[in-house]
Amino acid sequence: MVKFVCYPKCSTCKKAKKWLDDKGIKYEERDIKTENPTYEELRAWHEKSGLPLKKFFNTSGMLYKSMSLKTKLPEMSDEEQLKLLSTDGMLVKRPILISGGNVLVGFKESEWSEKL
Repeated sequence: MVKFVCYPKCSTCKKAKKWLDDKGIKYEERDIKTENPTYEELRAWHEKSGLPLKKFFNTSGMLYKSMSLKTKLPEMSDEEQLKLLSTDGMLVKRPILISGGNVLVGFKESEWSEKL
């Protein structure tokens, strides 16, 4: 089963959800704000994704900016960054799609088409 981690009010998440529905892809939806990813989930997703950890941060979010993370992240270890991400779903870039061995962060239609 495909896991779709999103924020329902996010326009990008709405586009991604519509794309999944249009393609007939069945998924389990999870609201990132009400059910924040755990440290363990984030660590596993990061490892599977092959992406730099910075790609998991919602860099355009108000919380990211108010915490001055642009300057703080480079000084933090991966462990510290994962722990921080697990404290608030609004820090996490979305949507996240988990399907088999794939973890896709953010919605890029061409990448999703290729991986799914």
